[in-house]
Amino acid sequence: MRGFTLLEVMVALAIMAGVILTVLGTVNYHLAVIANERDNTALTLLARARMAELQQEPLQQKSEGTLAPFHPELKWQAELLPTELPVLQKLVVRVRRDSDKREVALVRYVIPR
Repeated sequence: MRGFTLLEVMVALAIMAGVILTVLGTVNYHLAVIANERDNTALTLLARARMAELQQEPLQQKSEGTLAPFHPELKWQAELLPTELPVLQKLVVRVRRDSDKREVALVRYVIPR
């Protein structure tokens, strides 16, 4: 008789199941990485936009707010800090989401007006 024994079929199925589980785990991991990077990119772009807006106004030592109406779940905070050089100040803009504690901070050195 030609064909496979039950043991050979079971071993082949076990190997296939292992390969399929490994591939699914890898795909899920990479989807999570992509979602994380997409989220970081969005927060960084929003922080850059907020920093550009702040530089158009007279800078305050500390300010904060939300990114409503488009992103009411996100909060921003800006802080103007001194540096070792008296002519420069350090502007730190943070954008954060409280629900998952994700935060992006951008730093720019500015000459105060």
